[in-house]
Amino acid sequence: MKAFLKNYRQSPRKVRLVADLVKGKGLPQALAELDFLSKRAGDPIKKLIKSAAANAKINFGTSEENLFIKSITVDKGHVMKRFQPASRGRAHPIRKKMSNVAVTLESREPKQKLPKVAKKTTKK
Repeated sequence: MKAFLKNYRQSPRKVRLVADLVKGKGLPQALAELDFLSKRAGDPIKKLIKSAAANAKINFGTSEENLFIKSITVDKGHVMKRFQPASRGRAHPIRKKMSNVAVTLESREPKQKLPKVAKKTTKK
């Protein structure tokens, strides 16, 4: 139950702020928080989480209520190198960074209670 977003045109440092906000939360709660978030990375991450949920539903038949975000990682992607003209004929480098985001969802099934086993006692 994975989904990937490659070469998202925002720096990983800014995207990690949003990723850390939803890490470990249930799917409905994470989507609700991303709805009201005022960060630019909120919408692409929300779309990515919905994609991973659709993968889980189609491939494994799990319901969205039981899913939670097991891990979400933001890694460095490509770097576009551009130059800004400066005084005296010089140029200053500008690095436009990209991010690669990976989301893993897992199902939180209700645990069944195991029957209690009586312990054997030995006399000394």
